[in-house]
Amino acid sequence: MAHQIIRNVATVGITTCVPSAIEENISQPFFKEGEAEKVIASTGIERRRIAPPNVTASDLCFKAAEKLLEEIGWAREDIDGLIFVSQSQDYLMPATSCILQHRLGLPVSCCTFDISYGCSGWVYGMSVASSMLAAGTMKKVLLLVGDTPSKFKSRKDKTAWPLFGDAGTATALEYQQGAPEMFFSLFVDGSKFDSIIIRDGGCRHPFSTSSLEEKEIEEGVVRRPLDSVMNGMNVFSFGLKRAPEVVNDVLALSQHQVDDPDYYIFHQANMFMNEKIRKKLGIPAEKVPYSMKDYGNTSCATIPLTINTTFGTADMLRGKTVVGTAFGVGLSWGSVLLTLDNLKHLSLIEYNEESI
Repeated sequence: MAHQIIRNVATVGITTCVPSAIEENISQPFFKEGEAEKVIASTGIERRRIAPPNVTASDLCFKAAEKLLEEIGWAREDIDGLIFVSQSQDYLMPATSCILQHRLGLPVSCCTFDISYGCSGWVYGMSVASSMLAAGTMKKVLLLVGDTPSKFKSRKDKTAWPLFGDAGTATALEYQQGAPEMFFSLFVDGSKFDSIIIRDGGCRHPFSTSSLEEKEIEEGVVRRPLDSVMNGMNVFSFGLKRAPEVVNDVLALSQHQVDDPDYYIFHQANMFMNEKIRKKLGIPAEKVPYSMKDYGNTSCATIPLTINTTFGTADMLRGKTVVGTAFGVGLSWGSVLLTLDNLKHLSLIEYNEESI
């Protein structure tokens, strides 16, 4: 069982950076009359932030990290590790974390690596970052989690384009003797790997001229092999089954009852699915905030983004117990239960620059 109990590690800050450009779902050209309203009502997604062509997930994470470091007052030479979690890396090689280490001015003694995870990426990243710190030999780690799903969705696909937005986040964790325990429950089922997939562009199916060819799947759905495709029914049934299971699992591990945590932050898949999960668990609506209305599904960034959009300051969340639960591409899923006694800073910022 992939369970972890992490001691002496504190989450001290979370910042999210979103692009300034807003795209409204009501205005999408592929919708017939009345279709947009139905999609918005079902998904709960009215608009999303879309990054310009020259802005990547690492750019958004970089801006988030710069803001966070300024606010919490960390000296860059004291940062021991940087983890970049994304499926929108800058290059096939090198690892984007190496580039971010240089851009952020971190020391060469800083350990860096990438984690290629999507929807469950923040939970998995928190597990890895806190594990690095738990021994006490490393003191400070930056976890940068972000995606730009708009770059691998077809603008002509009405089943995908209206759902996804772009965001980058930075989470600061540090070794603190006596910090509240963190509890993790992590799972994966690789037999369903093709439920959410980009088929071309990797080593299994390398890029070719046919990768650029658009194909009409059905009316209003046009894609290339370079665009992501999702088996909606498979993913819906997977989320509805696995999310409640993993919430109950992390509650049991931490010896909590479902009523004990102050908030449950779910991956922002869509409102219909998430409300089914909430009701299945019997969690009151006031304990389950959402960010999808204005930001959509931002892949691995959804949990920290929802924290930053819900709580304006660290004072609002400090001392609260939170369960973060994510599920999706892989297929992978996981939950973390943490008590934020040592939280110093929360912020949401926009990326406004025209170029990088």
